[in-house]
Amino acid sequence: MGGGARELAGYLAALAGWVAGLAAAVLPQWRQSSYAGDAIITAVGLHEGLWMSCAAQSTGQVQCRLHDSLLSLEVHIQTCRALMVISLLLGFFGIIVSVVGMKCTKVGEEDPVTKSRIAVAGGVLFVLSGLCTLAAVSLYATQVTYEFFRESTIPIHTRYEFGSALFVGWGAASLSMLGGSLLCCSCPAKEHRGQQYHQQSQPSTAREYV
Repeated sequence: MGGGARELAGYLAALAGWVAGLAAAVLPQWRQSSYAGDAIITAVGLHEGLWMSCAAQSTGQVQCRLHDSLLSLEVHIQTCRALMVISLLLGFFGIIVSVVGMKCTKVGEEDPVTKSRIAVAGGVLFVLSGLCTLAAVSLYATQVTYEFFRESTIPIHTRYEFGSALFVGWGAASLSMLGGSLLCCSCPAKEHRGQQYHQQSQPSTAREYV
């Protein structure tokens, strides 16, 4: 795969990861009512996310309510919120920086070495964004798992288990880190930079001899 094609593939993967991360942050299905156990009869399914909690009726009605107070939230929810916001901001800046540094754009064509370094910087931002998303989703999943097995006196079908937003978040983190890694491969090799310097300095040397 050529350098330009690798950059484009990495950018598209990272962009898809950022969009998926945005969807995961907004979705309220970070944890949901467990449907494990025997003879389950549930008329209401509960979902909770970083920003709201929802109740889905068996008739198809869904009612959502925003979390009332930031300070009253549990620590892991506040931490996951902060990590997701940081992840989205890093990914947003990565989108802008990567467009400037990619070979398929016209910006900064006069200095290809600097342009490649800008693409690498965008890739680093995407990797950091993916790591923040991974940390947020994994922390929340760890808390859900801990509470599921800690509450042994509560029936299984009234506990909470992983929601679909967690799996979307893991996919988003994987795409962001994969795309960022491909963009980081745009860093010019030392030999290539040396050849470019030699080619730039050769005409001036020839003029000196004349």
